[in-house]
Amino acid sequence: MDKDLNRFLDQMEKLSPDTKPLWGIMSSQHMVEHLLLTVKVSNNKIKVECFNPPEKIPTLKRFLLSERPLPKNFISPLIGDGLLPLQFDSLKDAITSLKIEIEDYYKFFDKNPEAVLINPTFGELNRTEWEIFHKKHFIHHLSQFGIDLD
Repeated sequence: MDKDLNRFLDQMEKLSPDTKPLWGIMSSQHMVEHLLLTVKVSNNKIKVECFNPPEKIPTLKRFLLSERPLPKNFISPLIGDGLLPLQFDSLKDAITSLKIEIEDYYKFFDKNPEAVLINPTFGELNRTEWEIFHKKHFIHHLSQFGIDLD
């Protein structure tokens, strides 16, 4: 799955500030900034704790590694049911920053191939598991805005 996230970035060019979600409350910029935060967790710039108890992690990992998509309208306990304030002046700026964080993600794992970092839902993830998570997560949110990747 080499550089798969870059393929998703190309699809983000289809977004505009006015693109409406098919479900949920995020604007297109909120969604990009949300993805940016998760990439920063996986490139070791943001440290988080897993909110799920250890006994649930094996079941959650089986789900992660399955072909099943992420559920619509999932409320992240880290964020709650509202929206985080926007951090960038524009959708374009947010996408540019996301590109940088994705580059840093690949650089981090190229330098630390055995690294294991905490995901707030799925617990400790290695590089392969992060790749699977990001693919599911990006597909989930791009489809939220009507962008089909199949």
